[in-house]
Amino acid sequence: MDACTLGDLLDVVGGPALRLHTAPAGQAVPVTEAVLHDGRTPLPRQPGALLLAVGVPAAESGPLLRAAAEAGLTGVVVRGADGPVAAAEEHGVALLSVAEDAAWHHVHLLLASAIAARPAAASDSGLGDLFALADAIATATGGATAVEDPRQRILAYSTVPGQPVDEDRRQGILGRQVPASAENTEQYRRLFAADRPLRLPPLSDGDLPRLAMPVRAGGETLGSVWVIDGGSLAPDAEDTLAQGASTAALLLLRSRAARELARHRGSELLRRLLDGTAADAATAAGRLGLAGPARVAAFVLDSAAGVPDTERTALRLLDVVRLQCEARYGRHAGVLVDGVVYAVLPGSGERHRKLAEDIVARAGLALRVPVRAALGEVVPDGAGLADSRADADLVLRVLDAELPVACVDEVRARVTLLRLAEVMGERRELSAGAWRRVLAYDAAHGTEYARTLVCWFDAGCDMAGAAKLLAVHPNTCRYRLRQLQQHAGVDLDQPDERLVLWLQLRALAGLRPATP
Repeated sequence: MDACTLGDLLDVVGGPALRLHTAPAGQAVPVTEAVLHDGRTPLPRQPGALLLAVGVPAAESGPLLRAAAEAGLTGVVVRGADGPVAAAEEHGVALLSVAEDAAWHHVHLLLASAIAARPAAASDSGLGDLFALADAIATATGGATAVEDPRQRILAYSTVPGQPVDEDRRQGILGRQVPASAENTEQYRRLFAADRPLRLPPLSDGDLPRLAMPVRAGGETLGSVWVIDGGSLAPDAEDTLAQGASTAALLLLRSRAARELARHRGSELLRRLLDGTAADAATAAGRLGLAGPARVAAFVLDSAAGVPDTERTALRLLDVVRLQCEARYGRHAGVLVDGVVYAVLPGSGERHRKLAEDIVARAGLALRVPVRAALGEVVPDGAGLADSRADADLVLRVLDAELPVACVDEVRARVTLLRLAEVMGERRELSAGAWRRVLAYDAAHGTEYARTLVCWFDAGCDMAGAAKLLAVHPNTCRYRLRQLQQHAGVDLDQPDERLVLWLQLRALAGLRPATP
């Protein structure tokens, strides 16, 4: 009754995760399962299956498309975007693709989960009650009934025997989508502007008129209910339909609440795992489906871009991150905390940076706002995710337009100095010393002794190297250092004092060597 179609599958996992190149038989064709197939073995007959072309380059999948058609398969999924579209159209099978670096077992898990969840969604999320409601309305009004969402997708339909139906009804149920037409668009415009049941004429010869009612809750349109008028509707059909639409609103809101509750629970669990407050990190990670090594990636909107609605845009960024992570790993673990989107990336980290770069590029295009991404240390299990999140937070603070994506190891020196500056700034004994006298002398006399010191330190205490960084003569450097020791009381002959002075000037004063 509720088989998954190609269109249903694309609604759930389409877009960047799964691209449709051609569907010669349309999107209403059923998809019964996702099959991993090694091209070196014969293809079994599995009508309606979606074949994952493991080990077959996209450009060389023509023979597999022909074999898939002979086996009654719905379509073939290749890796990469250069599959033979013409061959797919010739053989009448759908051709889809996933990203070049997508792992086949993750793709299989994603598609299999979506296909399996499609029929189950009706009963598990409250939509199953809509079928019972559709039957009740059909029995009371005397006309076949369908419940739709605002995008004209059929969520439920009646199965009362003996009631007249037309071709539009049959096609809509088959594809779970109302056939599109200009006339249909106009009828929906009128319907969604109405506040009572509306009688609508047939759109073409052979069709039957409809009695329809929008489904609303708190001013929000949740969908619509349609009853076919075969000429024998009950006298109180309009009142019955109005009551049925009210009940449909409650069921749709309950379904939405169930989905939101499940997402909220997962988000809260991940939030506790990332901030280190989970009572049992291993159990929490297990409930989120996280096992083995992983790292935390943090994504944030570029604050300098001047986003007008930051909160809404951040939520859209969360959706992009979740979608991309689910496409790669079969499920997502992401949460939005204080404007930062955190995602847990499983594995040893070999492809994590590439994924972060892809997300930054895709999100930047979709949101039209620059996005930055920071990756923490790879940790052995869920218990270390709080530490990886702390790493990612530090990396975010050193990113800029020239470095929008970085792993913690790539900027280890910068984040170390950043943390040293915070620790030293909080402790009087660590922030006191000769560096303050050097800066004070420069401020009072217009000298550049502090910068000269930093360049000399960074040049390994080599006078020629420091002079090159400062673009002055070595004798000028020597003179400045002598004057510095005399006026600021700095002892440059002591290695420990040189080290502390360098750390304080770099970390606390924020001085950097000049570029030659």
